[in-house]
Amino acid sequence: MATQEINVTNNLLNGCAKSDTVNYCDRCIESVDENMNNEVRNMTEIQRFYDGKNVLITGATGFLGKILVEKLLRSCPGVENLYLLVRQKRGKDIYSRIEEIFDDPVFNRLKDEVPKFRHKVVVVPADCEATGLGLTLTDRQMLTEKVNIIFHSAATVKFDEHLRAALATNVRAPLHLLRLARDMKKLDVLMHISTAYSNSHLPKIEERFYPCEADCEQLQQTIDKLTDRQIDEVLPTILGPWPNTYTFTKALAEKELRVNAGDMPIGIFRPAIVISTAKEPLKGWLDNMYGPTGVAVGSATGILRTVQCDEMVSADIVPVDSVVNCLMVAACSVHNAYKDSSPPLEPPIFNFVSSVENRITWGDFLTQNLERIHNYPFSNAVWFISLRLTKSALLNKIYMLFLHLLPAAMVDGLAMCLGRKPKMLKVYRKIHKFSSVLSYFCTREISFCNRRTRELWDKTSEADKMLYPFTMSEMNWGEYFEDYMVGIRRYLFKESDDTLPQARIKWKRLYYLHQIARFIFFVLALYVLWSIFSLLW
Repeated sequence: MATQEINVTNNLLNGCAKSDTVNYCDRCIESVDENMNNEVRNMTEIQRFYDGKNVLITGATGFLGKILVEKLLRSCPGVENLYLLVRQKRGKDIYSRIEEIFDDPVFNRLKDEVPKFRHKVVVVPADCEATGLGLTLTDRQMLTEKVNIIFHSAATVKFDEHLRAALATNVRAPLHLLRLARDMKKLDVLMHISTAYSNSHLPKIEERFYPCEADCEQLQQTIDKLTDRQIDEVLPTILGPWPNTYTFTKALAEKELRVNAGDMPIGIFRPAIVISTAKEPLKGWLDNMYGPTGVAVGSATGILRTVQCDEMVSADIVPVDSVVNCLMVAACSVHNAYKDSSPPLEPPIFNFVSSVENRITWGDFLTQNLERIHNYPFSNAVWFISLRLTKSALLNKIYMLFLHLLPAAMVDGLAMCLGRKPKMLKVYRKIHKFSSVLSYFCTREISFCNRRTRELWDKTSEADKMLYPFTMSEMNWGEYFEDYMVGIRRYLFKESDDTLPQARIKWKRLYYLHQIARFIFFVLALYVLWSIFSLLW
């Protein structure tokens, strides 16, 4: 029962003349029943679906997981409990981790609107990589008896994660969860969060399963016999057409769930590149530098100056709040589909992308950021923004030599002369590793189909569209990137708006230094060319 319903119920019963007895008068009981019925009638279809439900969430401490937890608690007043599977990490117990998470400003709105939400949050110690999810027998029994809805969000999102770790987290974990779900007595739906790029080696990706010849058990037996170095040597053969361990293990997880699902109500949700919030609970909120955000930060601080990227390729970025809204509505749709007299033969798939309805290219992404960085510069910028996008791998390497490595070597040499520890070349090694992995997705045009997702929006009631907006056709990219740059300053770099005047002064200085450096470079280049011509003629 929702908190507000309990309060109303108590108020009605406390006003009864027989409130000091066990048996309340029939009139008050009828009033309570009528009030509860009115509360349910006033709920939207999606709110009614989550009313009285117990929800299990993995990956609740992650980027998407935080928004999912916040949205469920704030928009679904009737949700019974959220069971969050959390593991101990970096010497912190699970309760300390949850306390730190709820201190994030992304939960401020929830605290204002639903101040007594904490009693609905149940933290369960677990480890998704362990057999049986590392659950105790008591916790396992509790979950099997109570849970109605599962959102599996836990995953390693590192593109270059070692195969052993990627297989354990991205493939075996969802299978462990599936075995747990089979024992759940009141399961309505299990939503597995995959990625739109699980089959990124294909030119067109529809909302269906694609072949994956690998077998989880056989692959596990193979790598168990090999050292990490031996796995790296045979990795290209194992991956086949997949570009990295992330996409490969995500595709393998989809295949394994399809094979082992049986008649269980399972849905596969495939978001594209998930970045900051668009509207709620905070505009522009994010807590990581994955993917394009890393490029935006690197270029805006003046460290990243070249990336292998085709500016005409679609940048399938999607706001995390829109992703969560669609995920919650999709869960209701999957449950209804399996309740139908003719349930689906295999788990339905939802592709959540932006390119179909509201396309933006990588060139647009760069332009949008360039137009706004002057208004919201970062205090920790080391140079003026000067980023080049090039399709050519060779030309990008030449740029890397002159724009990254040579300046880094000069700075490190100066640092050593001053008795300081050199670090710029080490920084650029990490940047080059990151950008080389990202370049695969920035130089390939993939055509996505999201028919089922668009049909889901069309079938959603107007009331739920207001509560859970997720169509990308209505996204205003100009407004979005205005909040995106502000969000990076506020939530990633923890810079208050009070620092903006000083940051703008610094930005102007960096601009003039940049122009002076360019002038000196061109003068030197002309001098070298003149010297060469003088020697030849």
